[in-house]
Amino acid sequence: MCDDLTERDIDTSIHTHGLTRRTFNKATLGATIAAMLPAAANAVDVVGSDITITTPDGEADAYFVHPAECASAAIMLWPSIVGIRETFRAMGTRLAESGYAVLVINPYYRTQSGPVIPEDIGFQDPGMRNALIPFARNLSPATCVTDGMAFVQWLEQQNAVDPSKKMGSIGYCMTGSYCMRLSAAIPDKIGAGCSFHGGGLVTDADNSPHRLIPQMKASFLLAISANDDERSPDEKNVLRAAFGDAGVAAEIEVYEGALHGWCIPDSGVYHEAQAERAWSRMLELFEKTLV
Repeated sequence: MCDDLTERDIDTSIHTHGLTRRTFNKATLGATIAAMLPAAANAVDVVGSDITITTPDGEADAYFVHPAECASAAIMLWPSIVGIRETFRAMGTRLAESGYAVLVINPYYRTQSGPVIPEDIGFQDPGMRNALIPFARNLSPATCVTDGMAFVQWLEQQNAVDPSKKMGSIGYCMTGSYCMRLSAAIPDKIGAGCSFHGGGLVTDADNSPHRLIPQMKASFLLAISANDDERSPDEKNVLRAAFGDAGVAAEIEVYEGALHGWCIPDSGVYHEAQAERAWSRMLELFEKTLV
């Protein structure tokens, strides 16, 4: 999770490399971010557009990008606590180039459309963490599910989506739990879920994501950062036991040397080698399950 201890680890990494988060973000905007990401193997031509989806709580803005010439399996891409931004649009485009119809979601649409902080301001900038927390607190397990169901319904109506194929769901940081909650809520729709340095997967609550595993049918990839594992070393064991007991397939791995946020290119702790390994594992999961 994004908390004070995790942020100290991020600070240490950034200062070790002589960077500030603001400097890093300014260097990775727009096309530069896309250029940082390796090209998809056998990339297909894609089409992207800004769209609006009606949900029970209002109008959700999102970015929809998909192969130009064929209907494909759909994937919901939920961003980290910083929200929708150029980095996730670029990541969605890269995933679409691998042959998927990708919906990049703004989870904060109830409060604000588009990015909630300037693109050149990072999570470590003074006041940004406190500014973001109220946005996050407007979300809940219930809004995750109602939003997800609305997005699934919208995707099923798109010509770019193959309705015969299962859907995927990806979450980063605070949205890592979303792929599990949605898989439990609509098990016949979701074929695969991926959580990257996800928070809140194991809690004491009755509706903790790990307690919902018996309701799931999807296969999972849970990629855990090394410093999150150091803080909660038993969490991976609880998850493995819960998936095993339920007979639900899951790959659960701690990525050594990777700090919380390592998969996101505009993060000050972006770890390209480990991010690419996690990305490749995700593609392998989707290839096997989104059929």
